[in-house]
Amino acid sequence: MSEDDLTWQHLSSRYEEAGLMLFEKRIDTLRNPRNGKTFDRLVLESVDWVNVVALDGDGRSLMIRQFRFGVGYNTLETPGGMVDPGEDSGIAAARELLEETGYTSKHWQYLGAVEPNPAFHNNLCHHWLAKDVVLSKEQDLGAGEAIAMEFMTQAQVRDAVVSGELKHALALSALARVFPIWPMPFVQTEKPPLDAPTSHGQANTESS
Repeated sequence: MSEDDLTWQHLSSRYEEAGLMLFEKRIDTLRNPRNGKTFDRLVLESVDWVNVVALDGDGRSLMIRQFRFGVGYNTLETPGGMVDPGEDSGIAAARELLEETGYTSKHWQYLGAVEPNPAFHNNLCHHWLAKDVVLSKEQDLGAGEAIAMEFMTQAQVRDAVVSGELKHALALSALARVFPIWPMPFVQTEKPPLDAPTSHGQANTESS
């Protein structure tokens, strides 16, 4: 099957008011190449994003914690944010690192980009590595932000991944380009709920 056999034909687009701060709601009408039927598909348009792996002189990663409204709890992740329209992602990475943490670096390396969710997002998330970061000023947080910082060794990052404490997908993508954070084979150490089915289809009655 060729690429043309998989590519949907774009017929039209329309925008709908959705009251979203970070996204524009777009509805595309497309034709399925397999059967010729047409469908409306949702696209949430956004500027690109950046994530920064920031290492101090000892190789520790500067991590942040903040409340995420989608999951309703504090997450462990790397610094990052949005790329302003027309802004280079490297400039955005340095700006976001400074605003969220107060740290700066003279040694930057581009780590590539990923698609956050190509099913309905149209943007990229760029990963950057900042080495030998130093504290230059206090945090400059927006009115809607509350961020705590901590430095973590490679072993601590790896342990946080294994325990499930660190599971932010974009942070993991960035960190995996710097640290060997995935034990092979990967085993989640957090125990399942007591009523979770076992491999034999029976309830798990192991004491916690």
